[in-house]
Amino acid sequence: MKEALARPDSQEWMEAFLEEMNAHKVNKTWQVVPLPPGCKAIGSRWVLAEKDNYDGTLERRKARIVAQGFSQRPGVDFFETFAPTAKFASIRTVLALAAVEDLHLRSFDISHAFINGDLDVVVYMRQPEGFHEGGPEMVCQLDKALYGLRQAARLWRLKLMSVLVDKMGFTCIHSDNSIYVFQKGNVRVIMPVFVDDGTMASNSLQILDTLVTELATHFKLRDLGETSYLLGIHITRDRGQHRLYLSQRKYILEMLERYHMGECTPVTTPMDPGLRLSKAMSPATDEEREEMAGVPYINAVGSLLYLAQGTRPDISYAVGVLCRFCAYPGQAHWKAVKHLFRYLKGTLDLKLAYGGPSFSAAPKELFSAYSDADHGGNPDNGRSTSGYVLHIGAGAVSWSSKLQPFVTKSTTEAEYVAGVDAGSEVLWMRNLLTEYGYRVEGASTLHMDNQSAISTSKHPEHHGRMQHLDLRFYWLREKVEEGIIRPVFIPTDQMPADILTKALARDRVVKCREMLGLVE
Repeated sequence: MKEALARPDSQEWMEAFLEEMNAHKVNKTWQVVPLPPGCKAIGSRWVLAEKDNYDGTLERRKARIVAQGFSQRPGVDFFETFAPTAKFASIRTVLALAAVEDLHLRSFDISHAFINGDLDVVVYMRQPEGFHEGGPEMVCQLDKALYGLRQAARLWRLKLMSVLVDKMGFTCIHSDNSIYVFQKGNVRVIMPVFVDDGTMASNSLQILDTLVTELATHFKLRDLGETSYLLGIHITRDRGQHRLYLSQRKYILEMLERYHMGECTPVTTPMDPGLRLSKAMSPATDEEREEMAGVPYINAVGSLLYLAQGTRPDISYAVGVLCRFCAYPGQAHWKAVKHLFRYLKGTLDLKLAYGGPSFSAAPKELFSAYSDADHGGNPDNGRSTSGYVLHIGAGAVSWSSKLQPFVTKSTTEAEYVAGVDAGSEVLWMRNLLTEYGYRVEGASTLHMDNQSAISTSKHPEHHGRMQHLDLRFYWLREKVEEGIIRPVFIPTDQMPADILTKALARDRVVKCREMLGLVE
């Protein structure tokens, strides 16, 4: 706090401090009392942040009092702590539906969200720096949750759910417990909530105004208007063409600057097609370990992982491979990270595009699914990589690239195991869309490029090569028999999931990007 008040913009920071303290006073977050004998008070500190707009300009300064919850005692100061957040795939699905169905999008941000939670145990906290009242024995007895408390996120979620479900008529869906659906006649509202950020999608602009106004009677919030920025993702729309675009260009530029790659030379592939990274490339001598000690490998891979999970499925395979070496990265692994940075430098303007004919105009399947595998691609243990992607309209809404949990004995087995993973996601998507209020009829098509794996998913063929599989992998055959999933063959050159299982050459990378819905 002292450092902030010594800066040239100290007046703005003081306003942020006073705003935070006033919020707690209005909310009655705590009462100042003497610390009872035998009790311990956890610490508190100020956390300062400058929030930027998408174009990099300063939006506002924020000061927040945070409890030092790391010193809380389980079973005394807190009990349950779990709180869900909306999955990226669920949010992208809402945005894809908004593009296809031309739904209105509205965002809001709930101010000081966590302090709305009602605390379920007695917690004492030392008073915030600069705002001490009374003698040294006086502490804050918390009556409301506070940022930093171990149970704060859970209590906030329970409070929000009680308002949305009990008072406003929403339903919390089972497929993703951070998404709420409001249905009244022909009007439907789908609302994903990510902690304190909410986005509403609806076919009625009037109902969005009504719901935001009603929510503002329960919580202090900022109405952000039409959705243009969500979780670090820039959203643009062409309503006339039913198109919606997701971009993380600003995030990529900041990441490149952070790791001193802002002026790097672009390349055309996420990973060199001939590269096979292994643990043998990890440091073997003290000199090599010392050389890697100052390399921010884990931080860089973590930054890339958020991008791969957000809007860039084309780098998912490369990031998945790089994640395998976070414990002992070597120079070859770091070189591959920088290669990926150079690829991002050359593809800054790629956007994930959604759109297409509305479901009412084209009564086909609501989504399409693709599954692929690369047999034995990991040089360290011979395991294969599974990849799948699910499309709504023109763009991918869900994707995965991960190492299989055991060694497969044939290409057929590797493709079949990948199909099981994809089938699980297909079933989840069917449930999700059903809870969103859409009718999912008939079997969902799962595209695969291996005829033997398709045959195995339909009939007990290739017994000699598949007899050792765990029983859980026969789940896919059961769903095929029930008419829920229909495996269909497509050629490899039409398989978008190919880029999720191996490093590809430039021409193939470009084609797969187009099939995933990534456009410039």
